Amino acid sequence: MANMRFCLLAVVVLLGCVEALAVPAHVEVHEKRQSLSPRWTKRDRVESHKVLQMRVGLTQSNLGNGYEHLMDVSNPTSPNFGKHWSPERVIDAFRPSKQTEDEVKEWLVKSGIPAKRITHSDNKGWFAFFATTEEAENLLHTTYHEYEDSVTGGVMPACEEYHIPKDIRKHIDYVTPGIKLLAPVESHASKKRDAALASEGLAKRNLHGVLKVENPPYTDPNDLDTCDVAITPACVAALYNIPLSISSHPNNSLGIFESELQFYTQQDLDLFFDNYTQYIPQGTHPVPANIDGGQQSTEDPFEAGGEANLDIQLAYPIVYPQTITLYQVDDFIVQANQNDTYTFGFNTFLDALDGSYCSFSAYNETGNDPTLDQAYPDPEIGGWAGSLMCGTYKPTNVISLSYGGQESDLPITYQKRQCLEYMKLGLQGVSFLFASGDAGVGNYPDNIDGPTGCLGPNLDIFNPTWPGTCPYVTSVGATKVYPGSKVTDPHPESAVYDPAGHPYSVNYSSGGGFSNIYPIPEYQASFVKDFFDKHNPPYTSYSALSPDLNVTGALPDIGALAGTSGGIYNRIGRGIPDVSANGDNIAMYNGGNFTLSGGTSASTPIFSAVVTRINEERLNVGKGPIGFLNPSLYANPGMLNDIINGTNPGCGTVGFSAVEGWDPVTGLGTPNFPKMKEYYLSLP
Repeated sequence: MANMRFCLLAVVVLLGCVEALAVPAHVEVHEKRQSLSPRWTKRDRVESHKVLQMRVGLTQSNLGNGYEHLMDVSNPTSPNFGKHWSPERVIDAFRPSKQTEDEVKEWLVKSGIPAKRITHSDNKGWFAFFATTEEAENLLHTTYHEYEDSVTGGVMPACEEYHIPKDIRKHIDYVTPGIKLLAPVESHASKKRDAALASEGLAKRNLHGVLKVENPPYTDPNDLDTCDVAITPACVAALYNIPLSISSHPNNSLGIFESELQFYTQQDLDLFFDNYTQYIPQGTHPVPANIDGGQQSTEDPFEAGGEANLDIQLAYPIVYPQTITLYQVDDFIVQANQNDTYTFGFNTFLDALDGSYCSFSAYNETGNDPTLDQAYPDPEIGGWAGSLMCGTYKPTNVISLSYGGQESDLPITYQKRQCLEYMKLGLQGVSFLFASGDAGVGNYPDNIDGPTGCLGPNLDIFNPTWPGTCPYVTSVGATKVYPGSKVTDPHPESAVYDPAGHPYSVNYSSGGGFSNIYPIPEYQASFVKDFFDKHNPPYTSYSALSPDLNVTGALPDIGALAGTSGGIYNRIGRGIPDVSANGDNIAMYNGGNFTLSGGTSASTPIFSAVVTRINEERLNVGKGPIGFLNPSLYANPGMLNDIINGTNPGCGTVGFSAVEGWDPVTGLGTPNFPKMKEYYLSLP
């Protein structure tokens, strides 16, 4: 009997050790899952003969040097200012090194994966091969189980952790199948619906038109004494000393991004041209750049998009006779789906501008996300039947984007990989300008960010917007001409703040604050320090940034970064906005009717159009476009109109204050065209 008990015990011990694999000393954990969502259930071992489609993401070269490379062509003190890179040079600079490719492939072959089975992606970012479960487990010293999704019923293979040789780890970003469970935390449809709500503070104006005034007063288009009532093209020109343009260089066009059923109507453009800019001929319209089935315009006034009409009508008086290129993204079926808001990720847009991005690997992400990005061909009836567009359009020199969300809305890895793409395109001479948001230091309530639109256990932590916090783009805040002020006054503008009902249905203030993901970039550091030294906010702060997620794969709660400190804003994050422009009481036509609108949706195309005009001046004298703007903006803030009045309320506070110098309300200030022209023409 004793011997039988011993045998049974031995069997139990043996069975209990099935997953306690003997791991060789020369390998170590590369990724390990920290927790499992309740929606997933771990099931049986994957059968040893089952074939898995494996992918090994290779570590890109020089990504850590991306900032220095970008500064080299963007810093006005650099001898290489304006010497932008070709797309081919960018690909070569960041592709995995030959050493990485050779050593990873050698490891795969020595581990039993035949060389003829291994394929290398076009951009050299990853190896792909088929392997049986047994081969994959031996390769990674792990065990694969099936994980069942209780919401969709789907089953996928995954492991809890896997191992890579110590001398090889530095060459590998990630391996799939691995620890990642690809389904979203909630069902596909509900996640997109929640994402729509999460972004409502910024996206609401994109989905339903910008902030609008009911029954607005009409003013004389050329009366500069009424710019505090309605901002016309004449008001914008007077505020920023912008002369009429007289040239149209063939290599210069302002790019404007649109989606979410934002279609302009030619009737609205013609009404605007006739009433406000008689020098722009009737019938003038943007150059179409339709992406993945995008649609440019509509003849039905009830389908007119307030965002598209606003962007175009604000930009044309500044840039004409230069052209506007309208990037309209996604087919009508996708845009009409109210639960489908993945476009706030901008991946399909960036794919069309840079073909290498379609398979670019970084931060444990490759290509488009299956739960956040639309796939093409679109299988829906009437959907875009073509393949996903990759590298279809050469990007314009300047691109204005009045869309976005909050940093807390999307996985941090997704955001950081995309931020690198703005760096890559900046190296090629492209300027990206993003709206900073309309809800001050928070977001609008009643969404997944909580009933206050703010973060943290007490729902009072400031909630920064995205993607403007990426250090490789320019974030644009908003100002207004306050009642009783005239554009001819010495300081006619203040930071925009309109309480709910005066005149919009929601509180409106310029989005601003500090990132919870990105540190303060060097070009901004002295300005942020000066703000804190001279105008220290009256709130407790915290100093924490989201960690790099390559190793753990965990997605920390951004709102919990403050921990138990009680702080409500981040002291060490990248500050936004960088600049600002007028974004209130904008005169426009939409659906055949005159209206007044507002939002950083307005300020962004204004500043973008000014930069396009500056590029026009540079091109006309044989120089290139500016490219990434921020280093030169911070190097010469005197060319901007400093805004020193106003706040951006949110999260139960008055927010930050607009003060002398840079501030997280209006940035460095609004454009002064003659000073900007003089400065940028003086640069190489």
